[in-house]
Amino acid sequence: MEKPRKNSKVNVYLVGDSEIQKLNKKHLGKDYPTDVLSFNIDEQLPDGEYYLGDIIVNIDEAERQMNEYGNTDVRHEVAELVEHGMLHLMGVHHAHDD
Repeated sequence: MEKPRKNSKVNVYLVGDSEIQKLNKKHLGKDYPTDVLSFNIDEQLPDGEYYLGDIIVNIDEAERQMNEYGNTDVRHEVAELVEHGMLHLMGVHHAHDD
């Protein structure tokens, strides 16, 4: 994706360790829980909306790691994980990503 599209749609799911571990194993072959996953859909919908993708945030991991990242409230950690997932959906990736 070169730039954000108007009328874009993103779904955000809040899950726990078990659910995100299943998704991580199924889609990435990694059999452990992680903090956030994002899945690009990149699809024009019949109603004119553009479905950018899904962001899945692990609340259990957010609670464990929030202090490490300077957050004292799990809501802030969850918001930062949603932001991280959104950056991935918009094409911003880590230097080591394939």
